[in-house]
Amino acid sequence: AVPPELQEKTLVLVKPDAVQRRLVGNVIQRFERRGFKLVAMKLLQADQGLLDKHYQHLRQKPFYPLLLAYMTSGPLVAMVWEGYNVVRSTRAMVGDTDSAKAAAGTIRGDLSMHVSRNVVHASDSVETAQREIGFWFQRDELVAWESGDQDYTYGP
Repeated sequence: AVPPELQEKTLVLVKPDAVQRRLVGNVIQRFERRGFKLVAMKLLQADQGLLDKHYQHLRQKPFYPLLLAYMTSGPLVAMVWEGYNVVRSTRAMVGDTDSAKAAAGTIRGDLSMHVSRNVVHASDSVETAQREIGFWFQRDELVAWESGDQDYTYGP
């Protein structure tokens, strides 16, 4: 059985700019290399209803119409990754929201030039992750599978 602390999950969205720029594989590779386990993934065209739920906290902001236009401008890839401290680790891997401030080696630091085209979204807390995963995936779309590298990734 997998201990609960290894079952923490986070939502990662590869945004339309990154899909257009063919960066999906690069983003996936970073999570795989780190040792996280992919438990759900789909390519979709997000609609306003879904994005209104996802970005509830930003709906009153002046930039929201631009954000909506950007996020509906093309397909995106929604993924759920699982592993130890995956929410916090993912935030560190993604880098600062403002690409100009994002450290080299982070997804945004390596792949993005501007805050309005910042390649990925990542949940900011375990609670937010659970809520966001529910917006993007049905429960039966999350695949529970036994990963053979667990002892090598986490130790005994």
